[in-house]
Amino acid sequence: MIVTLRTERICTLDQVRVFLDGNQPADFELTDRTTAYAFVRRTLVRFEYHGLGKPDKGLLRRFLEKVTGFSRAQMNRLIAQHRQTGNIRDHRCKPPANAFPRRYTPHDAALLAEVDEAFGQPSGPATKVILWRMYQVYGDVRFKRLASISNGQIYNLRKTRQYRTGRLTFHKTQPTPVAIEVRRKPQPNGKPGYLRVDTDHLGDYGGKKGIYLVNVVDEVTQFQHLGAVPHITQQFLVPRLEALLSAFPFTIYAFHVEKTGHRKSASAWSTRW
Repeated sequence: MIVTLRTERICTLDQVRVFLDGNQPADFELTDRTTAYAFVRRTLVRFEYHGLGKPDKGLLRRFLEKVTGFSRAQMNRLIAQHRQTGNIRDHRCKPPANAFPRRYTPHDAALLAEVDEAFGQPSGPATKVILWRMYQVYGDVRFKRLASISNGQIYNLRKTRQYRTGRLTFHKTQPTPVAIEVRRKPQPNGKPGYLRVDTDHLGDYGGKKGIYLVNVVDEVTQFQHLGAVPHITQQFLVPRLEALLSAFPFTIYAFHVEKTGHRKSASAWSTRW
């Protein structure tokens, strides 16, 4: 909490010592950081802090910490600033003294917006190739910096105000859906090679988990192979299924499995191509 004295009734080190002991009455009010800095500076000047001995400096520092609410490290920085410059200023909300130079300018963001508007905002890698070709192949010097831009910086520039100002329309990159599997009931049309895969748990006995039977049947010829696994996991199922499928004397085109769940859903199938 940042506070300052409403009155300047504490004028001597003895009064400071009494104040720290809790016997000196004083009025406080909430204020901003700038006012607190001004109070610290006036106090250092009034008590001639830099000419005091070490015990008196420590006494005055504790007084300032208690009144302003600043930490010991903060107060040390303020006193050091006052010793070096004779003043105390708020250095927050200012750019760093040695800021990194900005590589891409607002003009580059507007140029990227022009490219995205013309090409329909392609993906980052595709945009990178376009920018590289504009400078290396077509010799457009406007794209000299953008020719070596990374994918991440392309998306960073697309978030800037200059980019959005240069765009007439703005759309996020649309993902292309890829069908990993098609779920539908098989249609063998009298042709073998379409298998039905089912598993059945034989139950537990004596507190031990029973095995699982893996039944693979061809839809047309009813050619059947049977295997067993201790657990329904990829570690056991993959080698067992590979062995069962390789035992069929014809080409396997697809297989479908029963959906897991209650037995009443046994008639539901999902074909995996």
